[in-house]
Amino acid sequence: MGANLFRRRWRGIMGLIIGLAVFYAILCALLFAFQRQLIYHPQPSEGDTADSRQSLLVDGIRLQLSVRPRDGPDALVYFGGNAEDVSQSLPDLSLAFPGHALYLLHYRGFGGSEGSPSEEALHADALALFDQVASHHPHVTVLGRSLGSGIAVRLASQRPITRLILVTPFNSLAELARQRFALFPVDWLLQDRYESWRYAPRVRAPTRIIAAGDDEVVPRASTERLYAHFAAAVATLTLIPGTGHNTVSDSPDYLRALAAP
Repeated sequence: MGANLFRRRWRGIMGLIIGLAVFYAILCALLFAFQRQLIYHPQPSEGDTADSRQSLLVDGIRLQLSVRPRDGPDALVYFGGNAEDVSQSLPDLSLAFPGHALYLLHYRGFGGSEGSPSEEALHADALALFDQVASHHPHVTVLGRSLGSGIAVRLASQRPITRLILVTPFNSLAELARQRFALFPVDWLLQDRYESWRYAPRVRAPTRIIAAGDDEVVPRASTERLYAHFAAAVATLTLIPGTGHNTVSDSPDYLRALAAP
């Protein structure tokens, strides 16, 4: 009787372990399958007019741009956050960069752009946009906010940009994912890693990093780790106190920090 009871209990324990393992494997599979839906949140474009809209064709994919045309040598290319309608940033950027032509990219799947976003696709789009802009404007500033900081840093490591500005940047998206999904093997599952620390040492353009004092999305330590990866005297770090990840641009200090030399 005792042996049978032991076997029944053992089978029950093993069944529970197997059930939990299957459940965990299903969760991992779901996280892998839907990871890009967790990273990218496409938004429509609501702030454009006919005069502020252009398109760019990259490998057969038509991308939409919010623009403020200007003649002259200076231009700014902007890469926004993972849930941003970049057309809404056009007024503030027009104030901060009055003499620049402005080119704000709607990522694949965002704001009427075709295609689906991924790290490699957005990097290819960034290179194509920079090359087109640089053919008309020899001095190109690149500005990346949040997710866009990962695109901007990688672009700046490969192209001769004039200046780099990063708003609420992270050291690595993989690093943030490991913190948020600590129970899962993120390093095995994650496809889009945005490891800006790999590219920062290769950037030679003067770089300004703007951090929110109370950033609830990107920990200050992540931004400071990225800052430490830039070569000596390349980057400066500006902190805007009393602001969060999504409210930093509401501060009057934000435009001043963008426009500062």
